[in-house]
Amino acid sequence: MKSREITEYIRQRAELAAALEVSGWPKPGNVHRTRDHADARFEHFLAGSIALGPSTAAAALRGIMAAKGKISLSKVGVGQLIKSAVRGMLSSHNGGNTHLGVCLLFVPLSIAAAKTYIEENGFLLEPLRRNFDAVMRSTTPMDAVRVYEAIAMASSPNELGNVSGGKAPDIYETNFKRKILGSGITLFDAMMEASSYDTVARELVTGMEISFNIGFRELTETFSITRDINAAIVHTFLRILSEFPDTFIARKIGLKRERDIRRAVDLGVKEIRWISEAAGRVLKLGGLMTNDGRAALWELDEKLQTLGKDFSPGTTADLTASSTMIALLTGLKF
Repeated sequence: MKSREITEYIRQRAELAAALEVSGWPKPGNVHRTRDHADARFEHFLAGSIALGPSTAAAALRGIMAAKGKISLSKVGVGQLIKSAVRGMLSSHNGGNTHLGVCLLFVPLSIAAAKTYIEENGFLLEPLRRNFDAVMRSTTPMDAVRVYEAIAMASSPNELGNVSGGKAPDIYETNFKRKILGSGITLFDAMMEASSYDTVARELVTGMEISFNIGFRELTETFSITRDINAAIVHTFLRILSEFPDTFIARKIGLKRERDIRRAVDLGVKEIRWISEAAGRVLKLGGLMTNDGRAALWELDEKLQTLGKDFSPGTTADLTASSTMIALLTGLKF
């Protein structure tokens, strides 16, 4: 493929992955094709999915340039690309923050995918993961600044709590830029500190460990059995949720009692383990492949939807989207 074909291939897989993720139903607690939330509709997520295109294409082009030695990995501008993706997402609809976590994951993944294709003449799984890790480890303090700005654009202090006790400053500190640049804190450094309480941050510093080792495997195995992309996506969501309590929900619940984000998430995780256990039970019953599994799945969706939007597993959705993008990049068709 030529450079333009590579960037278009990656752009299309990014947009499709995000659209397939939100279309998966029923993903318990999430917005999906039969469930809207009061402040965000299914169509808002579709709009946000398409809005990812320009920034993922731009990221892919930078990955090509890095692979060809025209720029170093530290010059690809991960942070600015993420900020542009978030800005594009927010301006594409009136449903608020639909894809912040996806922007954080898809931009470095798009860079890594393009770099992998140039180097390997294909989108090979292990080189893709190695390149993702290399992209993140090459980030700079300015990348951290731009991502801080992106997160602030899409969030509020009430949603994120307070960060203290680490080298990386709180996003809402007025002098965060000076602290980051003065201390030489890279985006990788900042995400490493956040990885103890945020699973998206953990993905960014572990070479997308969950997406590659659990999400991708579950998605491709379920699809090979069912030939049903919806079942594959829903089962991927359930598998991730069953093994990793959702840090988006944990944060929402914990911040009602504690403003320190680390303590808040610890409290929240303890309160929501039942959700992960319930997701595991759905899978044991066969999920979408059996009558009992389907009944348990709809019951869990109804329970979480009734509890309100704070019980929407948003982090799990982000990792389901990244797992789907990996599968699409490496050749899955349905």
